[in-house]
Amino acid sequence: MRHRSRISNLPARVAAGAFILNSGLRKLQAEKDAHEQLHGFASGAYPFFESMTPTQFGKALGTAEVALGSALLMPVVVSDGLAGLALTAFASGLLGLYAKTPGMRQEGGIRPSREGTALAKDVWLAGIGLTLMASSIGSRRAARQERAAKRRASKTKAAKSAAG
Repeated sequence: MRHRSRISNLPARVAAGAFILNSGLRKLQAEKDAHEQLHGFASGAYPFFESMTPTQFGKALGTAEVALGSALLMPVVVSDGLAGLALTAFASGLLGLYAKTPGMRQEGGIRPSREGTALAKDVWLAGIGLTLMASSIGSRRAARQERAAKRRASKTKAAKSAAG
């Protein structure tokens, strides 16, 4: 099965991929205090991260971001659907931080507070991920229709040859 990536998705993949790759590389090069800050923030929203050391967490997050960013930047290797699924999962985690961290939202709603804007803006990553997945569904449908048309044409040609 061939990987299908639409050229029209390339700008979104490059924008998100370059941003995430850069973020991951910075995390891999970060000092211990940066890892401690990240770990504390993430552990507040996701308590299961408490079992990791700050350095383990920072390195794991950086590695995951490098892998995701690289996957987005390689449309010939990683299909739109798979890249979209991974990006949507990643963005969901970021938006979960936004939803679960006190002070990120204005009182009584989902609109971001001044402090929450930095996390709320990650909704664009979720949008890109969902778009990649949706366009992948359309690509697969078109490929199935193309294969079915070729089979019909082949059967018609064979029937004409046999009759002929």
